[in-house]
Amino acid sequence: MMGFIWMLIIGLIAGALARLIMPGRDPMGIILTIVLGIVGSILGGLVSWAIWGTDTRDGGFQPAGLLLSILGAIIVLWIYRMIKSRSTV
Repeated sequence: MMGFIWMLIIGLIAGALARLIMPGRDPMGIILTIVLGIVGSILGGLVSWAIWGTDTRDGGFQPAGLLLSILGAIIVLWIYRMIKSRSTV
């Protein structure tokens, strides 16, 4: 249960920082910001797994650090904006 709560907190931080780094008009609330950060964290985790491999201690998926989570959230935000701009044009 604590892992889920930490995932939400890290998702909120990563999503908020990604939106701060990439300013613009995004009419998304806190829930979508959390989802943006969580998806970015998963993307960052997959990238870190592809580059450095898995940790041999538990052999499972390792979540990305905050830096890779923010980088992943920026990429997801960029993709979201591209899809959103195509649908409004």
